Amino acid sequence: MTDPLPPDLVIKKEVDARGLMCPLPILRAKKALTDLQSGEVLKVIATDGGSVRDFQAFAKQTGNALLAQIETPASGDRPAEWAHLLRRR
Repeated sequence: MTDPLPPDLVIKKEVDARGLMCPLPILRAKKALTDLQSGEVLKVIATDGGSVRDFQAFAKQTGNALLAQIETPASGDRPAEWAHLLRRR
């Protein structure tokens, strides 16, 4: 995403979807969003590279705002990770 994140952004809930392949990160996000109020932010951490496109499509289909997708490159034995930040509609 192009807009910088506000420094006071509050992440209400975080989902660890590391090691899960499509569609599980999306399904976990969908479930977690039901626990949030409108405007609250969910962070999903995934290691599936396809999750970047998946979360872009998910946000468009559901109307939840995709605030950012932040990649942490692989390092040593640790695979690359993506943090997806969604604001509930």
